[in-house]
Amino acid sequence: MDSDEQTIGFEKTDSAESSMFKEAEKQDTSSKIEQERIDALAAKIGTWPSEPLRIREEHVEELLLWCVNQRASDTTIQTDKRIYIEVDGVLFPVTKRKLDSADLTNMLTRIYGPEVLAKLASGVDLDLSYEIRPERNIRWRFRVNITAILSHGRDSVQMTLRTLPNMPPTFKDLNIEQQIIENWSPRQGLILVTGPTGSGKTTLLAAGCRMLIERSQGCGKMITYEAPIEYVYDAITSNRSLVSQSEIPRHLASFAAGIRNAMRRKPSIILVGESRDRETVSAAIEAGQTGHLVFSTVHTIGVAATVRRMISVFDPSERTERAYALMETLRMIITQTLAPRVGGGRIGLREYLVFDDRVRDTLLDTPVEHWATQTQRLLARHGQSMEQSANKAFKAGLIDRRSYLLIVKGFTVEDEEIKKEAIEIERGKI
Repeated sequence: MDSDEQTIGFEKTDSAESSMFKEAEKQDTSSKIEQERIDALAAKIGTWPSEPLRIREEHVEELLLWCVNQRASDTTIQTDKRIYIEVDGVLFPVTKRKLDSADLTNMLTRIYGPEVLAKLASGVDLDLSYEIRPERNIRWRFRVNITAILSHGRDSVQMTLRTLPNMPPTFKDLNIEQQIIENWSPRQGLILVTGPTGSGKTTLLAAGCRMLIERSQGCGKMITYEAPIEYVYDAITSNRSLVSQSEIPRHLASFAAGIRNAMRRKPSIILVGESRDRETVSAAIEAGQTGHLVFSTVHTIGVAATVRRMISVFDPSERTERAYALMETLRMIITQTLAPRVGGGRIGLREYLVFDDRVRDTLLDTPVEHWATQTQRLLARHGQSMEQSANKAFKAGLIDRRSYLLIVKGFTVEDEEIKKEAIEIERGKI
């Protein structure tokens, strides 16, 4: 190698090292800014100013109201720990002392009732909604989960309370894409909202329901089955809309039982809190095939993964038949995740695919075992991938580079798993 080539080689190495250094410097600066923001927020929140020496039943509503005023999305109460609230995706301790079993018992009794410990001892977790009314015309609702845990070698409890807004947000509030809005109200069929726990699935669904209720022609009769009921629509008035909400298992035993119940009540719209088993998925497909518009959620990440999950709940002997029924019913799948917003708060990023006639025909002409892979290809032409959504937010300065890379990496891993599964199917391993 002559001296000129060596010089060029050194220049390339220096350039690459310089680029890596600048990138690391950017990430370090971004991390410092984020930490400063969190420290400032922690100082602003402080601790519960009225914290008593012993938390009794009458203190619960005062505590929850204070947490709401700090913009807490979740409040976590656990034996042998301080009380924590989550604000903008970050946990902050808000009591000076750790809670003992007496504190927890008083709080649990207030929120659930005196039988709470016996219920937990039977090996079940408890899901419910709880409401406080600090003033006559003001109320705050919470989605509550109570679970038995082990702490310091003895049986203990963790209670999580998710704060619910008084009114469902609008699609405009959530900055929902126009293509989703335009395809939100087909005449019949199935629309699925998916994502991990805490990704805003219920909030997105509630905003969509609000849009249908408030439109000039109303929504007709809407029946919802939820576990528990989170958003309520009492404050939304419409002469052309009638909303009925039932809680599972308080009012009916299961989501599948709810759909069967709805079929006898002549609704226009059915909302099913979650499609997680064969019976519920079958009932949702049947309702969509018989002239109803059905909304539901699924705990999956990605449109293609949702198609795969919905098919996989059926036995192999009936899978192909039920898959075709599903495809004829599907109208749209939306996957949402939440990312930290630059400057505070969180922003929803969405992957979606509208299952119009072209998309359905393409998939119906594809072997069922390759639907997930084909769906991934169709995203680019007929919908929006999560990578595209994250890229738009990053370029607009709404999320930082770290969040962008984490989101893209997470969904790329899911895509690779789908491709790997398709190859194994072709080789006869699955």
